[in-house]
Amino acid sequence: MLRFCCLIGALCFFIGMTEAVEQTQGDEKTTRRKLFDFSKPQSLSRWKIVNDGVMGGRSSSRVEKATEQRMSFSGTLSLANNGGFASTRSRDSRLRLAAGDTIVLKVKGDGRQYTFNLYVPRRRMAFSYRSDFKTVKDEWIEVRIPLDQLVATSFGTVVKGMTLNPAEVNSVGILLGDKRPGPFKILIESIEVQPNF
Repeated sequence: MLRFCCLIGALCFFIGMTEAVEQTQGDEKTTRRKLFDFSKPQSLSRWKIVNDGVMGGRSSSRVEKATEQRMSFSGTLSLANNGGFASTRSRDSRLRLAAGDTIVLKVKGDGRQYTFNLYVPRRRMAFSYRSDFKTVKDEWIEVRIPLDQLVATSFGTVVKGMTLNPAEVNSVGILLGDKRPGPFKILIESIEVQPNF
C-alpha cells in the first residue's frame, strides 16, 4: 500500500512538472515580439539584396513570397571574380532591441550554414554583428541567437573590442558565404525577439 501511494505521488509530481514546463514554454511564446511579419502584402518591400557584385563577384539571389506567411531567399553562390557571398537584409528601421534579448528564427533550409547579421549605423565598410547557424535539409528548425553571442565583423573578419549596443540595431540580415558554389534556398517563416525578463 505504501509503495502504491509513493507511485501515485511520483506520478502526480511528474504530471505537475510537465504542465509547468508546458506553461513556461507557452508563456515564452506569448512574450515573443515579431520583428517581421511575412503575411503582410508589403512585407518583401522591407528587404533588399546585397550580393558580392558590389565587389565584382557573380553570385545572384532574390527574395520571394514562398507562401502567404513565408519569405524565400534563394539564388546561386559563385566564387568567380573573388566573390563568394549572397545576402538579404531588411531596410533601415527602428527594431527596439534591448540587452538580454534573444533572436528566434524559424527556418527551413538546404543543409547549408548561413549567417545571421545585425547592422548598426557605422562608417566602417561591411560591418555587422554576426552569428552562424546550420540548417537541416528540408526540415523546419528554430534557431535561437542571444544578442550577447553575436560577434563584430568587417568583411567577415572579427573586429576586436566592439560591443553591441542593441538599441542601435536598425537592420537584420541573412547571408550565405560557405564557399560552396551552387544553388541555395532557405525559407523564413518568422523572425522574432524573445525578451529576457
